[in-house]
Amino acid sequence: MSQIPEIAPALLSWWDSGHTHWPWRDNRDPYAIWVVEVMLQQTQIATVLPYYLRWMKRFPTLTDLVDASLDDVLKAWEGLGYYSRARNLHTAAGIVVERLDGHIPQTLEGLMNLPGIGRYSASAIASIAFNLAVPAVDGNVTRIISRLFDLPDDIGKPATKDKMWNLAGGLLSLDRPGDFNQALMELGQTICLPSTPDCQKCPLSTACLAYRRGTQLERPVRQKRPPTPHFQVTAGIIYRDDGWFLITKRPLNGLLGGLWEFPGGKQEDGESLEDSLRREIMEELGIDIEVDRRLVVVDHAYTHFRITLHAFIAQKKEGTPQNLGVADHAWVTLADLEKYAFAMADRKIIKHLADEES
Repeated sequence: MSQIPEIAPALLSWWDSGHTHWPWRDNRDPYAIWVVEVMLQQTQIATVLPYYLRWMKRFPTLTDLVDASLDDVLKAWEGLGYYSRARNLHTAAGIVVERLDGHIPQTLEGLMNLPGIGRYSASAIASIAFNLAVPAVDGNVTRIISRLFDLPDDIGKPATKDKMWNLAGGLLSLDRPGDFNQALMELGQTICLPSTPDCQKCPLSTACLAYRRGTQLERPVRQKRPPTPHFQVTAGIIYRDDGWFLITKRPLNGLLGGLWEFPGGKQEDGESLEDSLRREIMEELGIDIEVDRRLVVVDHAYTHFRITLHAFIAQKKEGTPQNLGVADHAWVTLADLEKYAFAMADRKIIKHLADEES
């Protein structure tokens, strides 16, 4: 493989000349760095920034986070998505406070033993907070390495991922690993973009084999994704005689675990939407309902699938709700809903419900 000249001096000079000053870069607080690295997993900085500021105001220390209920934590995370990140962060904070005397591990192994911290997050925290000389390879860094070395390898393959980490480690600044890793990330966020790289402004262009060969738009190489599955899903706003309606809490061990929702589920083959809703409510809560009318249809995309969510107004007919397929349930009014953490699709239903009742 062609050799790449040392890039650390050029990259760090570019970084020192004017990198973006985000709030979490104001100090080396490992807790703050941990929080933001978790938030930034699969989420853009512009989206994360207001959540980070509110989070650090609400939970300024590990102890504050541990003392909070999971419901409070999920409410603070509401709308940021990938809610297992919040659950794992809450659990891991408890481990650090209760078992490690409040000291966040300073080794890769120690960090990766905590729930929700994988190889990348551990490397980012260790290098930025503790100056540990380890590379941190995220999607931005993968793109940069692929172009620097003009790699034809499929980045989805485990062997290629290992190669990326080895190559990144060979480029790392041993004196300033945290700054080096952050500089690579920022380079990928601002200049070495997926489809419109600004190679004329890149501090590494003279070392970049893909730029030299004109293949930068062909890198990185990834397999074409299969079609995204699409499901029809129902949800019920189920009223009882006094005008209160039912919400349910999702089990902790599944998608959107711990969040509240309007109960329902996926339509099965051969079912009408109304039949699907009645079946799901019986399976989850053990009650019989009468489906009245459709309130709204919401399209929503998750990481690996899409849904069309049909929300129906319904009435409870018979039975007392039981937690058969849900973690909990509650009878509420519209005014109560701000107390609960809901996923984005359910928040859209709430908006339509509020518009109708106003």
